[in-house]
Amino acid sequence: MQDLGIRVLFEGNNLLRLFNGLLLVVELSAIAVFCSIILGICMGALMTLKNPLVKFLTRFYLEFIRIMPQLVLLFVVYFGLTRLFGIDLSGFTSAVIVFVLWGTAEMGDLVRSALISIPQHQYDSGAAIGLTKPQIFRYIIVPQTLRRLIPLAMNLTTRMIKTTSLIVLIGVVEMMKTGQQIIEANRYTAPSAALWIYGTIFILYFILCYPVSLAAQALEERWKN
Repeated sequence: MQDLGIRVLFEGNNLLRLFNGLLLVVELSAIAVFCSIILGICMGALMTLKNPLVKFLTRFYLEFIRIMPQLVLLFVVYFGLTRLFGIDLSGFTSAVIVFVLWGTAEMGDLVRSALISIPQHQYDSGAAIGLTKPQIFRYIIVPQTLRRLIPLAMNLTTRMIKTTSLIVLIGVVEMMKTGQQIIEANRYTAPSAALWIYGTIFILYFILCYPVSLAAQALEERWKN
């Protein structure tokens, strides 16, 4: 019977190594998403201000991050900044910086869109019944903003999780890098192992992202009215 290479998954601690790589992906994603939410809320609020300088700076930052591919940003931070300024940054730290920069820009634009989507009459109605500005934001604006924002933020989270696969190119030993190491170590004894290794990685990413995607769809359906 032909050796399909699936045995490589269960040799030694190969499967455990893949799970350890998955944990690193989860750690990076959790840090990046948490920081992006905090900074993105601040940025989104700034983007709604009428100040021309603030609007220009926030819009320039958003467009710069959107135009620049994440892979190029990883190279700029990991290879460029470390040599230019003599900073000793690990691949993981560089990845966190890039993902926070990217996530902050995207989250900021989502917050801005959610805030400006609230009709002016909502503010006027709150004022008409005697609510103060803090009360208007607390009881009227914030709940409606969250209903618009949370599903979009969850979709952004899945994008960030999937994009973590790029950090293999700056030497971070996460799931993809671990898979490559296992395949390289068995390329002569099990040439078809790549199918099973990358298939397992696909399944692990799917297990990580699909529940988040389902939750986002469920919330969107529940709150769309």
